[in-house]
Amino acid sequence: MPAEVDIIIIGAGVVGLAIAAEVSQINKNVFVFEKNRTFGLETSSHNSEVIHAGMYYPENSFKAKFCVGGNALLYELCEKFNINYKKLGKLIVAADDVEAKEVERLYHQGLKNGVGGLQIIERDDIKKLEPNVNAVEALLSPSTGVIDSHNLLRCFSGRAKENGAEFVFNTEVIGIERKSGSYRVGIRDDEGISSVTARVVINAAGLSSDRIAQSAGIDLVKAGYILHYCKGQYFSLDPKIGRLVHRLVYPVPEQSGVGIHVTLSIDGSVRLGPDTKYVNKIEYTVNENDKTDFYRAVHRYLPSIEPDELSPDFAGVRPKLQGKGEGFRDYVIRDEADKGFPGLINLIGIESPGLTASPAIAKYVAGLTAEALN
Repeated sequence: MPAEVDIIIIGAGVVGLAIAAEVSQINKNVFVFEKNRTFGLETSSHNSEVIHAGMYYPENSFKAKFCVGGNALLYELCEKFNINYKKLGKLIVAADDVEAKEVERLYHQGLKNGVGGLQIIERDDIKKLEPNVNAVEALLSPSTGVIDSHNLLRCFSGRAKENGAEFVFNTEVIGIERKSGSYRVGIRDDEGISSVTARVVINAAGLSSDRIAQSAGIDLVKAGYILHYCKGQYFSLDPKIGRLVHRLVYPVPEQSGVGIHVTLSIDGSVRLGPDTKYVNKIEYTVNENDKTDFYRAVHRYLPSIEPDELSPDFAGVRPKLQGKGEGFRDYVIRDEADKGFPGLINLIGIESPGLTASPAIAKYVAGLTAEALN
């Protein structure tokens, strides 16, 4: 490994990989450090694999802009690079008239955000589309789909490597120090502790991104960068019960997430989840005792399911800037020049819809990187 490079990307999740694929098109001296043995082992491989449309987020927020832009870019990537996907569409359903007002709010928010094809449909039309779904009203989003996220990760990684980017796994970043117009990045690997100097450092470390920012000297409390771990569990439906739905089916959103929903995977299996539980540590066990809560949540709009048809599947952990009971927090994606760290680009709080947003985020970060190198 050279002692000096142009760009270091910390983290090889879907966002870090997308950035590597993008910035390596214009700069061949790109290194990606990942603490795990390979890419995408954390948030990027523990999620619903949904290509979101973008109606949940405030207008002009990063989440709204990058979700809407990323939705179109992802479908283009899938076609170009033969990544498996299904544009199934989804229903956000209202169980009563109170929830119907939220469905209508999401419809108008989606229009403001530029989401195409949205329709509000009533009970009879819902039954025509999804006979097993019980709802008084629903928002139909035709541009929502599912993607083979592992194939997407491999695609971004492969494109980055073709462009000359280098991946360094089993390597943890332990410190970042500003030195003479560049950054000395301390790393720990199997051979011990060493350092590499870079002109630009891109912090795409996901669940560890706040600690990486702190290691560079940023006051997390003052900056508002403290992450909160929010665990989401999934239960699978017994495949023997057949295909209950043909689209993704979501309830109206809750404060900490979009609610326990019904997701169809690429292979046709059906999952329920995720729930939202703020936790103090990162771990991926599924508590079978929570099955009753999942059943009750989904039974409201999918009454034909039975509790014994649910089985524990997997869990993921979201890196949220929004603490429990707090309001909306947008992504942090910025060059920290105004804090005295020019060329340090932080990406913090990249939770859902991060998978969908990843190619759009990558283009934005590539622009910040080009400015920092000039």
